[in-house]
Amino acid sequence: MSHEHEPLTPAPPPETPEDAGSQALAESLRSSFAIVKVVMWALVIVFLSSGFFTVGPQEKAVILRFGKPVGEGSKALLGAGLHWSFPYPIDDVVKIPISEIQSVTSTIGWYNVTPEQELSGNEPTAGPSLNPAVDGYLLTADANIIHSRATLYYRIEDPKQYVFGFVNASNAVQNALNNALLFAATHFKVDDVLYRDVAGFKEEVGRRVNRLIELEQLGVVVDHCEVRSIPPRQVKAAFDRVTTARENRNKVLNDARSYENQMLSQAGAQTAAITNEAEADRARLVESIAGDAKRFNDLLPKYEGNPDLFRQVQLVGLMGQVLTNVQEKIFLPTRLDGKTRELRLLLNREPPKPATETGP
Repeated sequence: MSHEHEPLTPAPPPETPEDAGSQALAESLRSSFAIVKVVMWALVIVFLSSGFFTVGPQEKAVILRFGKPVGEGSKALLGAGLHWSFPYPIDDVVKIPISEIQSVTSTIGWYNVTPEQELSGNEPTAGPSLNPAVDGYLLTADANIIHSRATLYYRIEDPKQYVFGFVNASNAVQNALNNALLFAATHFKVDDVLYRDVAGFKEEVGRRVNRLIELEQLGVVVDHCEVRSIPPRQVKAAFDRVTTARENRNKVLNDARSYENQMLSQAGAQTAAITNEAEADRARLVESIAGDAKRFNDLLPKYEGNPDLFRQVQLVGLMGQVLTNVQEKIFLPTRLDGKTRELRLLLNREPPKPATETGP
């Protein structure tokens, strides 16, 4: 009789009790992993929260995600307030001041000097001639040399065009200013730039800059432009002498014009006085003649009524006025028949007797 043998299963190995060190290590690893997770989540939260940024009331902002703007058109511009983006290097935030005045200064037309030297007043001594390698200058319309420097103040009108339309828009504005300075100098004479028409030269620089900005679509608006021009330092003494001569000439001309105005004023016053006096005399004469004419018109009817009597009456009245201060008057009017009158005078008149005292 055969018996089948059942397979024998191996007995489990005996349990080896863990020592205290292994248990402590396992607990420590579990605690470390928990702490690492907490730290990692905290870092993630800090990383994401660092993406919050604030845009000021006078700013616009653009989010660049891997170098490209997020959004299209006006949607790409973020206004004032709190915004969020992925932290760098995923996103990069570019803030653009829209109302703040920006400024650029021309880089041509001025002699070699640093800003520190200008501020301290310790400018380098002018050499015998200009050095074209380092000294800038401008040529005027009458082929003279001057130094001129311009500063342009502007505001950003189109932030997106200003930031993304050019590699460096401020350099483009500066190039436009340099071009305008060169262009304007060729249309003005040296005396106009330095003395006679300083404002006109400045306005021409501004017009040229505005034209170039519009042509290149730089996205900015010019606020104002300042221009300073001086003669070359090597010939400054000659320009000073010309300036002094011009000032003396202007002084003489001003004195002459002042004397002319004074004489004209006096002559005008005298003319007015003579004219007023003559006008017063004319008025009095006209009034007198008008009075005489009225008196003659009033006497005319009397004369026409009896001419001889009228003449006699007028003659008597006139002689009375003429002989007012004469003590004795003898008047022989002409007879109406034309014959002469006979006048008899008693020459031996009896003198008046003296008054005598009478008794009581």
